[in-house]
Amino acid sequence: MPFRFLHTADLHLDSPLSSLALRNADLGDLVRGATRKALSRIVDLAIVETVDAVLIAGDLYDGAQTSMATALFLMGEMRRLEAAGIRVFLIRGNHDAQSQITRELTFPPNVHLFDGRGKPVRAGALANGREIHVHGISFAQPHAPTSLLPTFRAPVADAVNIGMLHTSLAGGSRHDPYAPTSVADLAAHGFDYWALGHIHQRRVHQERPWIVMPGNPQGRDINEGGVKGVTIATVGEDGVITCEERPVAVAVFQRLSVDLSKVEDWHGMLDRTEAVLSEARGLAGGAHLVVRLTMAGTTALAWRLRRDEDLLLAEVQNLASSLGECWIEAVELATAAPLTGAGADAGPITELAGLIREDVVTTHAYRAELRETLADVLRQLPKEARSLLAGDEAEEDALLSALALDGSDIVLARLGGESEKA
Repeated sequence: MPFRFLHTADLHLDSPLSSLALRNADLGDLVRGATRKALSRIVDLAIVETVDAVLIAGDLYDGAQTSMATALFLMGEMRRLEAAGIRVFLIRGNHDAQSQITRELTFPPNVHLFDGRGKPVRAGALANGREIHVHGISFAQPHAPTSLLPTFRAPVADAVNIGMLHTSLAGGSRHDPYAPTSVADLAAHGFDYWALGHIHQRRVHQERPWIVMPGNPQGRDINEGGVKGVTIATVGEDGVITCEERPVAVAVFQRLSVDLSKVEDWHGMLDRTEAVLSEARGLAGGAHLVVRLTMAGTTALAWRLRRDEDLLLAEVQNLASSLGECWIEAVELATAAPLTGAGADAGPITELAGLIREDVVTTHAYRAELRETLADVLRQLPKEARSLLAGDEAEEDALLSALALDGSDIVLARLGGESEKA
């Protein structure tokens, strides 16, 4: 019989959320409970697939705020795996290291929590007698500025060796450096499979040996978009490992753009939006789809979309609701009105828009006044916030340009739009 295991990481149970989705009470409830439901789905999948082991490569929790209720829920899921005869191998990640409850919990007998010494544990054997050994390193502190790879022992001879490590590798966007190492160094260590955690985007860095970052099984906001899942690996009798990804997320976050180029009326806008949402809804499978929509392109509707943003949001939310388990988190506008100049066919708002863009916002006097206003605003903000908005002169210039154009578009929209064709 082959040996099968499920590899996951970064569940961040009951993570506090800052998503715009929380503005909608029903959607907020869905998102808040999604990390727990994702763990329950992982356990369901492990049981249905009759895996031999579940490997959790760190960050079950989300830091010091972990409650006893979270811990009790986790214990219940671990006992479900115990009842099914499935072993669990667990390492602490940087967020787990912040939690006092992590240190106080007593796991059921099927759960092995690795310490910081890197001692391998026999996880099972193939029918031919070849053993499977799992190696893991937990870290007691929330920071690990140097590589933990030297702490691992050498591979067990004549066995299949699986390593578990919570690491940022060479660094990842939106993630602090943690136990940094390289793919080349991992491959050279001699293990057959590296079960990694920490980076929330799935990536198979290498095969033979397998070096797998499964990503988090449940996105928590729009910046953790896309279908999320776990890896199921099968070790064949010849020792060859095969892997497949399985989706488990309850909610899938997506940024979607609707191209409204040359769309002339409101109904046309809704038709294009429905087509984009329908396609994404199908790709999300059985998960709820949570969308941040961007309306883009050059369209005569640009003025009206800005003027009637509240109506736009209500309309697309109704569209999403009609598709089932589809939610609109927010709608952003990146449309532009067609500028035809001052000819006979140009309306007064179009002419005014052209004058503003060509003869006002580009002038030195206007830019100087706008810069002074921005400086007044920045002085009232904490230093950290100022750096985020305008870290240097180039970023300040870009911000001024964006504010000038966005502000003029809002004013023009309030003047009534170029037309009321819809």
